[in-house]
Amino acid sequence: MRFSLIFILAAMLAPPIALAEQRPVEIHDQLATTPESGKMVALTLDACSGKYDSDLIEFLIKNKIPATIFATKRWLDRNPHGLSVIKSHLDLFDVENHGEKHIPAVIGAGREIYGIPGEPDVVHLRREVVEGARAVQKATGVAPHWYRDATAEYDEQSVKEIDRLGYKIAGFSVNADHGATSSKITIEKRLRRVKTGDVIIAHMNKPDSDSAEGLAAGLAYLLKSGFVFVRLDQVDLKELPEKPERKLNEKPGR
Repeated sequence: MRFSLIFILAAMLAPPIALAEQRPVEIHDQLATTPESGKMVALTLDACSGKYDSDLIEFLIKNKIPATIFATKRWLDRNPHGLSVIKSHLDLFDVENHGEKHIPAVIGAGREIYGIPGEPDVVHLRREVVEGARAVQKATGVAPHWYRDATAEYDEQSVKEIDRLGYKIAGFSVNADHGATSSKITIEKRLRRVKTGDVIIAHMNKPDSDSAEGLAAGLAYLLKSGFVFVRLDQVDLKELPEKPERKLNEKPGR
């Protein structure tokens, strides 16, 4: 079971009433590498709702870059062509669980992340996770083992419940495109700073954004620099210490 340090400290210091209002946190992970692992990194792509970014996926196929795709049931249902392309290249792509309807893993009436409402209770959270998993297995024939919620933020109760359901939460260490809102130049610059063991998060559901171009440029640089890409079904992750709190005027990641 994975517990963030912030959850533990909050439980020790906060009164019972405050526990229900604990601030959700992003989970930041890196690959659990060894010196023998070499320059290993993982690319993860979220398919929330929206469309299929064919330019990005075709670039990955052409360059034989593996990726872990976190797809919602909503995206799978709406993008049969994109799904067929991915299924024809399961040697490169591992499809994992991004939920049924793309709902943040925070529980409680009125709670939301970046304006997206969370779950009213734990029963609804279970449905989001379980139905998302069923959709992935139905679409690909392979049961998922990793889960990433909408916004990639979680409260303590959700973390515990996701663990009980048997799924590992997929964090990240490099946010490449901030919800497909970043420019090509910004995305490329972020990827040029990637280090061994990093887990990259980006998006493949907004073909009208700069994500495909920025990722193509940045990933090409990493390939030339000798980095090897792995999928999450091939590795283990380790949790990183909490990053400093986001500034109030900083744009949300997703």
